[in-house]
Amino acid sequence: DQDEETSNTSESPEPVSLADASAEKATQGSDTDLEVEDPEKAFVGITGTELYLEACRLMEVVPVSHFIQNLAKPYINLNHHGLGPKGVKAIAIALVSNATVTHLELEDNCILAEGAICIAEMLRENSSLQELNISNNHLDTAGAEAIASLLLDNMSYLHTLQLSGGLWLQLAGRSHCLCTFVSLQGNYQVKELDLSHNEFYEKGGQLLGQMLASNTTLEILDLSWNHLRRQGTVALGTGLRSNSALKILNLSWNGVGNEGALALGEALKVNTVLVHLDISNNQINNEGAKKLCRGLEVNGKLKILKMANNPLTTEGATALVTSVRKNPKSMMEEINISNVLVNETFIKLLDLVCQTHPELDVIYGEVEGCIAKIPKQHPNPMKVIQNYLKEHNLRLWDFFRNIDKDGNMKIPVAAFQRAMMQQSSIPLDRVQIGELVRKLDRNRTGVVDY
Repeated sequence: DQDEETSNTSESPEPVSLADASAEKATQGSDTDLEVEDPEKAFVGITGTELYLEACRLMEVVPVSHFIQNLAKPYINLNHHGLGPKGVKAIAIALVSNATVTHLELEDNCILAEGAICIAEMLRENSSLQELNISNNHLDTAGAEAIASLLLDNMSYLHTLQLSGGLWLQLAGRSHCLCTFVSLQGNYQVKELDLSHNEFYEKGGQLLGQMLASNTTLEILDLSWNHLRRQGTVALGTGLRSNSALKILNLSWNGVGNEGALALGEALKVNTVLVHLDISNNQINNEGAKKLCRGLEVNGKLKILKMANNPLTTEGATALVTSVRKNPKSMMEEINISNVLVNETFIKLLDLVCQTHPELDVIYGEVEGCIAKIPKQHPNPMKVIQNYLKEHNLRLWDFFRNIDKDGNMKIPVAAFQRAMMQQSSIPLDRVQIGELVRKLDRNRTGVVDY
């Protein structure tokens, strides 16, 4: 429901203000009611839907009905609406003084640099918008610089920003990202940032490493699909050593390799905040896994390690589980090596480790030889619990409340697994407890909500 002409605008914009844009249209010799002596007053006295409709008239674009219908709500999703730079400019004008919208989705609208500049200018005035998605919008250098300047000046209230694919120009074969990294060094507002699919390569990784070394606010960072490779990952590892804020890092699909795994392992020796690390699909073999384990053997914070689709065998899987066994401080709750074919020796080791680390859940592939054998039948764990409760005249509610120490009816999966492994009243083994957790937490939220 947006004029397609707006999607084809590609001229380099002048960084004019939203007020100037409206003033220019208002002073043109047209029949519009906005012709006033002082063009700065073009939008004075109008707000909300009326303001947006006037902005659409000035920009000569068709109003988006979905935006109008949700303007008074906190969440607006305009992804894939074909807005173009002029359509986004009209939306930016309407949101300058808006105090309701807190989450705005604008992915894949071909807003170009002109639209990004308008969004950045709006954010300098708006005090309510906290989450913004402008991924895959071809921001170009000027657009990236506008967003970077906004971040550097700490002039917005954004705490979540998605820029996936938005900084990459396929035709030019380069990324307009360098200024964004520099701006994040001094930013103390943004806590969650998605920079995936931006083709940063090694140079981008080096700049990101510098940013991580000094940023004290960013908690969640997605850098997947960026071709960081060995040098970029080594630089990131250096930054992680001194970082004191980042909790979740996604480095999947980056060609990290064994040397990158070594750098991350060295970082994990001293990092005390990172709890979730995703290095799936990174060409890390058994040698690389062992290098990573040097950090896992002493790290006391990491809880989730995702390493699926790396060329690991039972040898690498054994090294990972052994690192947890060697580390009395380990907080590890999940290791995902879902593509690895393990053997019975590994299963026995895992059972042994889970006795001292009952919260640990290792997601692996098949077990060698089990296809030819008749699989061991386990009683339904829920039935086992129900039978126990019936025999002891207890309610299911009482069972969960006894585990729920906080009394909020939500039990973290790790705490639930630990309680089930440590209790001796109900005869359930590690496999049954794992099956029970998957049933109680089907969406893998990390919480058993009873």
